[in-house]
Amino acid sequence: MASRLAQLVLEDLERLAGARPRVMVAFSGGLDSTVLAHALIKQRRKLGGLRLVHIDHGLQPASRDWSRHCGAQARVWKVEFTSLAAKLTLRRGESPEAAARDARYALLARELRAGEVLVTAQHQDDQAETLLLQLFRGAGVAGLAAMPPHAPFASGCIVRPLLARTRAELALYAKQHRLQWVEDPSNQNEKFARNFLRHRVMPLLREKWQGVDAAIARSARHMAEASKLLNETAQRDLVAVADGDGLNVAAMRRLNLPRRRNLLRAFIAGAGFEMPSSVQIMEIAVGMLSARVDAQPEVSWGSCTVSRRAGRLHLQVKSQLPAKGESESALKSWHWKAHRVFVLNDSADRLTLLDDRTGDIDLDKLPAVIELRPRRGGEKLRPGVRARTQTLKNLLQSAKLNVEQRKRLPLLFAGEGPKGRLIAAGDRWLDASVIATVKSRHRARLVWSQSE
Repeated sequence: MASRLAQLVLEDLERLAGARPRVMVAFSGGLDSTVLAHALIKQRRKLGGLRLVHIDHGLQPASRDWSRHCGAQARVWKVEFTSLAAKLTLRRGESPEAAARDARYALLARELRAGEVLVTAQHQDDQAETLLLQLFRGAGVAGLAAMPPHAPFASGCIVRPLLARTRAELALYAKQHRLQWVEDPSNQNEKFARNFLRHRVMPLLREKWQGVDAAIARSARHMAEASKLLNETAQRDLVAVADGDGLNVAAMRRLNLPRRRNLLRAFIAGAGFEMPSSVQIMEIAVGMLSARVDAQPEVSWGSCTVSRRAGRLHLQVKSQLPAKGESESALKSWHWKAHRVFVLNDSADRLTLLDDRTGDIDLDKLPAVIELRPRRGGEKLRPGVRARTQTLKNLLQSAKLNVEQRKRLPLLFAGEGPKGRLIAAGDRWLDASVIATVKSRHRARLVWSQSE
């Protein structure tokens, strides 16, 4: 089996991504990604392109040595190689490993070129561990689906052609081809849940049940199918209960409880917000819908709030303005991939990014973090692909905006500090650098909502 692994990897890749895909491999230098890269290099004539990208997280003293190893290996294989350094930002309660994962995928998303496929080296053992971890966390159907073999990613897709292969197969392949790889010492640290599963739990399960990894992976595929059916049901229900940008309470009451909860999860996920707990979902699905007519109940979690007003449920984001004593930088950054709604001030003026097939914004051109800051003078933008660059001052004068309107107009910048480039002024003007074209695959429109 190991001798045929390269051919099997190519077959799975072509089945998932089509013939002659252009491939960007996430290359850590470990056993799994080394085997994946080598297998694809052996088949490179059947690919539309192949390159390796390494992310240096800087979490280990030897990380720079690993990056140099990856670069040297790429030169031996005569394949294009890029090494990127991650800057980790830890949120409260977040582990360095989770922050590293987020930073890794953010860099890979930024690096992926148009028409390319990101290929990663997760295998069957990883899939089994992922499902068990999700099970122990009490995950629902979507979580128990674990890792899909194919999924949208950035401007393209992510493909995992090794999900049907075991770690043992990869180790045998590496031995046969005398491959060299790096070992991350943190993989032996059993304080991490995945390592504890890998070194303690899975050996016991395999001793008792032969083929347990394949069986667990098969369950993940069943869960993925069930998750797809639930999503389709939720989308039909959302159409039936939609009321503007909210949900109609009376229509929701006509659904049974499981469908209400399913609909709410899809509604919240579709808005790009973090998911509330099961208890909070139940509170919305039952408590808020059964509250008396004159009540105005709310359920809050993280930065989000669901409120009921006049027979409708509204999903809102709490104000992201800093409290007294906090840094001013807290009001500058809009991480729009996590929060599609940005509350600008105490008056509840807000910006919203809405997915729209005909929208004038190309999301793949939009920076992951947008800076919002006040006007300083001299700002310019090019309000159209064929337009000339104009000063914001001239645009404001031409539009005949009064002083109050100019004061409230939010300005969005790409990049930090004085060198940042103005890319939008409210929803009135967009810079050509982010404007969608007929070739844009992921489009949206920006809505600037002002309170009375």
